[in-house]
Amino acid sequence: MTTRTFDPATYAPEHFLWEFSEGVATIRLNRPERKNPLTFESYAELRDLFRALVYAGDVHVVVFASNGGNFCSGGDVHEIIGPLVAMEMPGLLEFTRMTGDLVKAMRACPQTIVSAVQGVSAGAGAIITMASDLRYASPEAKTAFLFNRVGLAGCDMGACAILPRIIGQGRASELLFFGRSLGAEEGLAWGYFNGVFPAEEIDEKVLDLARKLASGPTFANAMTKNQLNHEWDMSLEAAIEAEAQAQAICMKTRDFERAYRAFVDKRKPEFEGD
Repeated sequence: MTTRTFDPATYAPEHFLWEFSEGVATIRLNRPERKNPLTFESYAELRDLFRALVYAGDVHVVVFASNGGNFCSGGDVHEIIGPLVAMEMPGLLEFTRMTGDLVKAMRACPQTIVSAVQGVSAGAGAIITMASDLRYASPEAKTAFLFNRVGLAGCDMGACAILPRIIGQGRASELLFFGRSLGAEEGLAWGYFNGVFPAEEIDEKVLDLARKLASGPTFANAMTKNQLNHEWDMSLEAAIEAEAQAQAICMKTRDFERAYRAFVDKRKPEFEGD
């Protein structure tokens, strides 16, 4: 994969599944017999993919879906956890920085990322859903930031920064200190999940939502994601100024004019993302 060119129609990853249609890309980890654990290689390939999506104008939305009834069971016990136990500090720090780079890349890419969570979403799998922009679950989904249960801190891959902003400091503290599972309905009540759909419907429901996003003003949506990221550590004054500049930029897009013309003509606007 090169840095500045990316063709979603021909992209063929080695360590996960990829589909692309109508501006929507779908990713599925592909080890369903083991609940889709991550390996060193799949971590790195996902990181590289989300970095490349910055230059993928044809991709408007990314769906991170489940496979075989589960989302992701976290790092593979034998292929990641075992080798980590034997590593010295420099190698461990290289690994933890690499996994953090996946979250950085997910947040930095302009596409809206939507997770469709079934079954197990644990450890790094929970982090992937957390780093997504929108999250939907099937009723049996169980999400666990279980780092504490394996002798590690809950501050992994940005969890202590992002999770409290989604569900609040107290609730995030509970999940990170105890490593307990968050069920779908509880996650919905806490604001972690945006919706809960039956298992047999979740893929199609989420794909419908993704298509709706992909047919919307995607440049403006990318600007919204950018501001949501950058305003975390801004003062209110700085945030209002940043939004003034961002909105002025969006007002120069053709999509803004298309929306105006459609309103005048009493029809639905057809956005093209420019």
